[in-house]
Amino acid sequence: MAFLSRRSARPGRRTIGATLTTLLLAASPLAAPAAPAWAAPAHPVAGRYLVTLADQPIATYDGGVEGIPATKPAEGGKVDVTTAGARRYRTHLLDEQTEVAQKVGAKVSRHYAVTLNTFAAELTAAQVLRLAVTKGVTSVTPDRLYKVADDKNSTDFLGLSGRSGLWAALGGTARAGRGVVIGDIDTGIWPESASFAAPALKKSRPPASDRYRPYLRGTTTVMRKADGSTFTGACETGAQFTAADCNRKIVSARSFGDGWRAVVPESNRADYASPRDGLGHGTHTAATAAGDANVRAVVAGRDYGTVSGVAPGAAIAVYKALWESKDGSQSGGLSSDIVAAIDQAVADGVDVINYSVGSLLEDSPGSPVQTAFRNAAAAGVFVSTSGGNAGPDASTLSNTSPWTTTVAAGTVAPYKGTVVLGNGERYTGISTSVDRTVGPAPLVRAEAVKKDGASAFDASLCQDGTLDPAKTAGAIVVCDRGVNARVAKSAEVARAGGVGTVLVNLSEGSTDGDLHTLPTVHLDIPDATAVRDYAATGGATASLVTGGADIPYPQVTGFSSRGPSAKNHGDVLKPDITAPGASILAAVAPPTNSGHAFDFYSGTSMAAPHISGLAALYLAEHPKWSPMAVKSAMMTTATPTKTPEGKDSDDAFAQGAGEVDARAMLRPGLVYDSSDRDWLGYLEGLGTDTGTGTKAIDASDLNSASIAIGDLFGSQTVTRTVTSVTPGTYKVHVDLPGVKATVTPSTLRFTKPGQRRTFTVRFDVDTAPAGVTDTGSLTWTSGRTAVRSTVVVTPQTTRAPAQVTGSGADGRVSYSVTPASTSFTATAYGPVSTTPEHGTLTGTVERDHFPVVPEGAKATEFSVKFEPTSAITGIAYGRWIDGHLQEGYIVLPDAHGVADVVLPHPDAGTYLVAVVRVETASTPATSGYTYQANTVGADSAPAGTFTVAPERATADPGVPLDVTATWSGMSPDARSTGWIEYSNGAGTVVSLN
Repeated sequence: MAFLSRRSARPGRRTIGATLTTLLLAASPLAAPAAPAWAAPAHPVAGRYLVTLADQPIATYDGGVEGIPATKPAEGGKVDVTTAGARRYRTHLLDEQTEVAQKVGAKVSRHYAVTLNTFAAELTAAQVLRLAVTKGVTSVTPDRLYKVADDKNSTDFLGLSGRSGLWAALGGTARAGRGVVIGDIDTGIWPESASFAAPALKKSRPPASDRYRPYLRGTTTVMRKADGSTFTGACETGAQFTAADCNRKIVSARSFGDGWRAVVPESNRADYASPRDGLGHGTHTAATAAGDANVRAVVAGRDYGTVSGVAPGAAIAVYKALWESKDGSQSGGLSSDIVAAIDQAVADGVDVINYSVGSLLEDSPGSPVQTAFRNAAAAGVFVSTSGGNAGPDASTLSNTSPWTTTVAAGTVAPYKGTVVLGNGERYTGISTSVDRTVGPAPLVRAEAVKKDGASAFDASLCQDGTLDPAKTAGAIVVCDRGVNARVAKSAEVARAGGVGTVLVNLSEGSTDGDLHTLPTVHLDIPDATAVRDYAATGGATASLVTGGADIPYPQVTGFSSRGPSAKNHGDVLKPDITAPGASILAAVAPPTNSGHAFDFYSGTSMAAPHISGLAALYLAEHPKWSPMAVKSAMMTTATPTKTPEGKDSDDAFAQGAGEVDARAMLRPGLVYDSSDRDWLGYLEGLGTDTGTGTKAIDASDLNSASIAIGDLFGSQTVTRTVTSVTPGTYKVHVDLPGVKATVTPSTLRFTKPGQRRTFTVRFDVDTAPAGVTDTGSLTWTSGRTAVRSTVVVTPQTTRAPAQVTGSGADGRVSYSVTPASTSFTATAYGPVSTTPEHGTLTGTVERDHFPVVPEGAKATEFSVKFEPTSAITGIAYGRWIDGHLQEGYIVLPDAHGVADVVLPHPDAGTYLVAVVRVETASTPATSGYTYQANTVGADSAPAGTFTVAPERATADPGVPLDVTATWSGMSPDARSTGWIEYSNGAGTVVSLN
């Protein structure tokens, strides 16, 4: 449950929050543990929280406190936390945090001051509610667990290697990223890996000819950087990690686990209490971003050639903030540890942050982690984040804040294997383990060779110990994907004497190049279905052979999360860009990867460090460029990914601007830049009071290198500003079928670098169908330079209020709806009214209710009416997923004593509605309340009569139309909830009494 204050969805409702619990995004060969059975905790609102205050942190403080100068860095510079002003301002913030905590009787457990003005503390439900109404508090966010996410050579595919590659153009691998530090916030590092081999750190200052070489000043690592500033790090000692594990590649290594250790008992900790990697994920991401060049990768006796980091000349700073538990249920990192890592990374002076972590639900841009990243970006740090592994469903992204670069996962030239069936059919899939022909051999489904006593379901998954060696020996076994780890399936087939495995998806998904025990081919549907069905026939045989039919690449992987963003309503395109993220071979931690020093991982976790490495290459060449200018250069020079048919894809919500082009990105022509002031305006436009007085802007007007309008109703004009990199005369061309786009001016002239020009684009819906995403491009061209921005708009059919209210047993309410087309329809559902529950609160307490929302609900309304009282009252609500509260809000009652929550098209699941009362000196002994949870579905039994007029009408597009909802037979003493739905699926909640 996460809370963000001062954002109102309707009068009387004050929310405090957004998304909370997150998952690590790497879809590695390991499967996630089964989710525990859900059980409501005794006190779901009480716990450890992060409390953020309104004053700016050091990274963005631009003055205002008497006697303390601004600490915000100048344009192109990095924040310096060592100045006298920064030290005084830190003391000011810490005193302020302590004072706020003392007001509610809380004790600060950790302070943050560089990228956040925040403190961590253990809070009761009453303290949370009190802080929600405390002046100067902008958010109160629970400290929840984040979990690590889960050409064939990606650096070859990106065009980095070879005599004509980008590394050669930059002066060789040693210079590729030199003078740049990448901070990797992850699970730590395995320093013995060959990918991190480098000379030891010495205490001698480097000569001018080697000015970027790191050295030791006492126990501190010091490194002059390409931008002229200094990185200062430390090599933290701990379990199996000493200062000697740092070198000129790993220039710093720190760990952050105070929050995690506070909630995870020692008996369930399985990790190293040091920066050493207990999983392998952090080692893989660090090596992908900046590992040494041309490292030989031999796994289980097979030579896979050499691997290289994208920026082999860059240095790595390790910030371990994610941890392993013995049972897996508490593996991950708490937000308090993650923001501590961000704070330290910015204070140390990193140039790039790689964050291969994301959320099961989309993060709020005002969450502590995203706020810390905003201030890091404002201080000049490029932040690359994973988009998520919840694809291919829509609106499954995480890390969608515009100040980060959100990365989708694409494919590279695949390792292929082919299943040749006895009937002559051939099916090509992904395989890194078929290096010779296997078979012909009997082909069997796993459940057909199960051991006596094993269930057919467990056997079909090739679960450990489920196959009978007497039946399996000499066969190629078809194993269904799911539940257990992919590599565990082939291991079970090998144990039972099989000679090969065909791993089959039961629904559309990724195919992965795992290091299997036996030769294995991984197939997606429909090929997986064909092989599975054939294996069930009598006498079925098959062979596994290397290679196979062409598989177009790069494609966006099936697991890569898709937009549009629900937080920005589709008005900022996310993801931003695509990078290699499927079957990426890199260094890992051997103990947790079957003893392998290298392994293939797949996930957007693998895509993000490719962008981090490319950013390091960029900043080594242009050290004063802003993070958004670098992102723009990557986006406007990207190329479309491929469809399975080999055609250029136009799925912007999957690929963003397209696949990054490393060789083209250094020649962008023009860039779209933005800064903290723009981002604050963006937040204000989303309804967040930033406390800065910044003017709100429409999210579509944020100066992004793409254009997105999630609700194009008739017409809309957006504004963009470009900065010249290559002077010239640029002419515009827009390709957007069904929508007329008018660009003013249509020609931009630049006589020198750094000049800025502003233009507008008016979009008018023409023939494009309503409710269907329309994708195209806007391109500025000067000679051979093309600056391409992806454009994605969604024409809509109806604009209507989200909620209207009425009262009485019988009555009607009229409101205005504006259709975008000539055809208008409206359908009434409900109303629904559950039996009111009456309760009494005594003292400072909370009462918890757990309503269940079914699949397919049209709308849900939680309503609590408090009897008149002088106590502070309110409700906290959120939704449970896999035993954790995933999102949540606090709602304070309105002038009538009603705390009301309306959720159109709610996600199915179990929710929490906690009714909270804070006792004060003048509070009466008890406070009464009435609670209801109404859910409207297509088949809801109505509590009375409910109609809408007109149900159908011929309308004038863009002209308001009066709609009237009429009801009768309602109870005037209970809340009733109705839903009126329009032709595009949107609707209006009607709240009665």
